[in-house]
Amino acid sequence: VQLVESGGGMVKTGASLTLSCVVSGTIFRLATMGWYRQTPGKERELVATITSGSNTNYADSAKGRFTISRDNAKNTVYLQMNSLKPEDTAVYYCNFNPPVFRYWGKGTLVTVSS
Repeated sequence: VQLVESGGGMVKTGASLTLSCVVSGTIFRLATMGWYRQTPGKERELVATITSGSNTNYADSAKGRFTISRDNAKNTVYLQMNSLKPEDTAVYYCNFNPPVFRYWGKGTLVTVSS
């Protein structure tokens, strides 16, 4: 199983980004997936989840600004992030939910400047 994140970058406050995570080696369509993020010195936190039936859930910090979605034909989960804030700066990871330790990837860095 491999999970590869992409789509991060450096943007200004208020901008939007869409992150992608391609999942291989498993029956993706049956999996509940999550986006997580981590900043230096802090624990990794769950940002959003999406079930196999596309039911979604969000951390309070993401509600109203972020949208998680999936394309089972492409084995890909997305995180659309709008109205980005400096406090959204982090390395973003995708993983199953609950996460499986050995499947943490390198993540994708999102930097939001004021």
